[in-house]
Amino acid sequence: MNYKEKTAIFFATGFFVGYLPYLPGTFGTVLGLPICFFLAKANAFSGFAWTAFFILISVWISHISQRIVNANDPKCIVVDEIAGFIITLTGIAFDIIPVVTGFILFRLFDILKPFPIRLLERKLPGGCGIVADDLMAGVYANLTLRFFLKLTTG
Repeated sequence: MNYKEKTAIFFATGFFVGYLPYLPGTFGTVLGLPICFFLAKANAFSGFAWTAFFILISVWISHISQRIVNANDPKCIVVDEIAGFIITLTGIAFDIIPVVTGFILFRLFDILKPFPIRLLERKLPGGCGIVADDLMAGVYANLTLRFFLKLTTG
């Protein structure tokens, strides 16, 4: 493996968290917490720009890493969970209740994969397919979280 490939694997696996024997996706999602915290402090334009940049980089390193690992959507790649969790908390206050609720919702949608999440995972090639299903799970979690917060805060 060359330096570029080692670097891609390092970031795609969330600093090797993706190699944990249990719940690598859940632990990968936890890695998104500090990123979400900083994005919540950014202005809207900067937050959008950094989120878009992170998603593009996630697709790229997932694509490279998938070829190295030689598997479709390998469990060791967790950068997609980080990207999806960022989408979950986009535009949401970074407070304990929204963050914990968003975390739970994101993991549920990512695991259950309601339509069309599984379809995205199957139909899109390479890094796009790896990341797109988690982004959609993030969209579902974000919308559900907004609904929940609206109900509970008025």
